Amino acid sequence: MNGGTGAARKIVLGFPLGWMLLFTLLPALVVLAISFTEKRLGAPPFTPLLVPGEGLLPDLNASGDNYALIFSDSLYIQAFAGSIRIAAVSALITLLIAYPMAYALARVRTGLRTPLLVLVVLPFWTSFLIRVYAWSSLLNSNGVINTLLLDTGLIAEPLPLLNTEFAVHLGIVYSYLPFMVLPIYAVLERLDWTLLDAASDLGAKPARAFFRVTLPLSMPGIVAGLLLVFIPALGEFIIPDLLGGSDTLMVGPVLWNEFFGNNDWPLAAALAMLLLVAVLVPAALVYRLARRAEVAT
Repeated sequence: MNGGTGAARKIVLGFPLGWMLLFTLLPALVVLAISFTEKRLGAPPFTPLLVPGEGLLPDLNASGDNYALIFSDSLYIQAFAGSIRIAAVSALITLLIAYPMAYALARVRTGLRTPLLVLVVLPFWTSFLIRVYAWSSLLNSNGVINTLLLDTGLIAEPLPLLNTEFAVHLGIVYSYLPFMVLPIYAVLERLDWTLLDAASDLGAKPARAFFRVTLPLSMPGIVAGLLLVFIPALGEFIIPDLLGGSDTLMVGPVLWNEFFGNNDWPLAAALAMLLLVAVLVPAALVYRLARRAEVAT
């Protein structure tokens, strides 16, 4: 009986593991291999990584020139730095907006939670591209926002809202806000609120009780939300392309340009692998710190 249960467990766990290996690890390994090749005219547009050798085994025709170029060219370094900065700032702004929303959802009476949750995820019912493009129309010099401010006399000339870093932050916060609200709400919804009553009985004021009880216990949701916003924002392409200007340099548009503009697959693959490292390393560190904080509490 136990043997059957163990076999069934292995089968159940084997499907997601096989899925991850086939559709996550294998493509990443392919991109990694392409990053060590060189650009060429033809199909495929990169030199083979393995070439026939004198013996039975093929020779490795790998080159690290793509990575050397990235680290020596200020354009790519600024693109990575700009992506990390914009993604981090946007994630923090999203947290400041999402936490009160999630807290209100967790404390509101049960009958109102479902309609309010529907409102949170309602933007997902519309195409992501259409939602971002709508912001480009709103932020334009002759868009709704500038027109309204001009008509009310608050400004004398249109504000430069579009093609700025502000517009990129606005687009990221708006687009990924539900990804921050939902995990924080999931943690707060299961929180034992009698702990706050106990803290109040011990003389803690509401602010002190929040920072000593509610906030630490909601850290798993905060960490999950930060990662869910930071990781996709780091490689975002549509938002900086439609809302950002020439001064807003991020790795997503640079990566797109190398793939489809310059047709330089090896360099683009190297950029993609460095972007993957830039995502995994902070994610692993944040997860480890969160685990330590969870054990400490």
